[in-house]
Amino acid sequence: MARQILVVENPGDWKLGAAHGEVMRVEEYLAQAELLKQKNVQVVNLCRSYKYLSVGYYCSLLAEARRHRVLPSVKTILDLSSKAMYSLDAEDLDEVIDKTLGRRKHEPPVSSLAVDVFFGHCAHRGLEKLARQIFETFPAPLLRVDFQRQGRWRIASIKSLSIQRLDAEQTELFNHALSLYQKKRWRSPRSKSVSRYDLAILYNPDDPLPPSDARALKNFARAGKDLGVDVELIEKKDYSRLAEYDALFIRDTTRINHYTYRFAKKAESEGMVVIDDPASILRCTNKVYLAELLRANGVPAPRTRILHKGALERIADEVGYPAVLKVPDGSFSRGVHKAQDRAEMLEVAGRLLKESDLILAQEYMYTDFDWRIGVLNRAPLYACQYFMSKKHWQIVNYDKSGRAQEGAFKSWAVEDVPPGAVKVALAAANLIGDGLYGVDVKQRGEEFYVIEVNDNPNLEAGVEDAVLKERLYGRIMEEFVRRLEQRR
Repeated sequence: MARQILVVENPGDWKLGAAHGEVMRVEEYLAQAELLKQKNVQVVNLCRSYKYLSVGYYCSLLAEARRHRVLPSVKTILDLSSKAMYSLDAEDLDEVIDKTLGRRKHEPPVSSLAVDVFFGHCAHRGLEKLARQIFETFPAPLLRVDFQRQGRWRIASIKSLSIQRLDAEQTELFNHALSLYQKKRWRSPRSKSVSRYDLAILYNPDDPLPPSDARALKNFARAGKDLGVDVELIEKKDYSRLAEYDALFIRDTTRINHYTYRFAKKAESEGMVVIDDPASILRCTNKVYLAELLRANGVPAPRTRILHKGALERIADEVGYPAVLKVPDGSFSRGVHKAQDRAEMLEVAGRLLKESDLILAQEYMYTDFDWRIGVLNRAPLYACQYFMSKKHWQIVNYDKSGRAQEGAFKSWAVEDVPPGAVKVALAAANLIGDGLYGVDVKQRGEEFYVIEVNDNPNLEAGVEDAVLKERLYGRIMEEFVRRLEQRR
């Protein structure tokens, strides 16, 4: 069970009794030697000041050194220390702020507004979502956010508030917000077992083609429980809670310049075990990088050329026809087009080059199916055949409305797969890293060619687990535990 500590600078600052857990003076927290040995501790730092080198600053600093989960973190304290620091992150909120405040009717009309944001909650009706986003960007217990309208609504200043200066109305909001935060943030412990580790699975419940379906996610949770790992599903909105966990498993479609990449980066910076790690996302999601990587290392792949506007006419015919054109960061067959001849090649390439300065032209290599070899920590994990969708040249076929039609599949035991397919899949995946990958391989007779390496491969119940069944989930959870134990 996690030990929950509310740290205050003076006992008189706390006016809410024992309802919210253990209240401790900051000097006591800093001095208690036994706290060094306790790892499952959650701290809310409510000191009067977080000024650099103050006791409030040292409270968060030592909490992080002790591997305690602390709010606010030292990073947040430093981010809020000057406008030059927090204004960079605040820019990401400008559009939301202007849209939210711009549609509110102020009587009389105002050009400034002050809002208290306590644990992501505020007392202003209609600003709840904005308050949550501010808290996700600047996760601190008590914030006063000043907005100004100068053409557009923007954040003018952000500062932390001290609990000893809260009035009755603010204290009531603080009490309510802390209660909600504790209920969501700190789950009730299971009576039958104590988890060794906490693992977050990032997913998107609204994704029409998720990497893992609901049944698979439940199977991961079950496998984790068997190993003493508490698995919890989190979403994009839970970014501020990420440091609560020991590990992150991304089961959301990854992209650069996307929240999935930011989650991976933050997890890595927090010292968490993370799959997909940021380097794997970066390397796999850009097909230009991947094509160059495979070519430089002699991994068999279809003949590929990198196209840009200046070289389009010159190398348009080098891969032959039909040709496959790809945008660098497409997924699930999106952004992939077939050109039957030179005229179509120039038309499609010209259109795609308006979206990206570089695109790929690849030799068209039709097969009835693609091999998918799952690789975990540089070893083969599972194997599937994905068949092309009916009367189409791709596995996933999108109609004009955007609905997807997928081809059939067949799962295989790895040892029954042609050795050449496994060999080239491992050669490609090992160039990326030691994470979890799905390598797409085409077979022509006895020859095998790598099409791409996916950092976020599908793991769906009844498909990729058809041979290994629950062992598929168990082996992935075991890898998380192995890495956690290694770091420990």
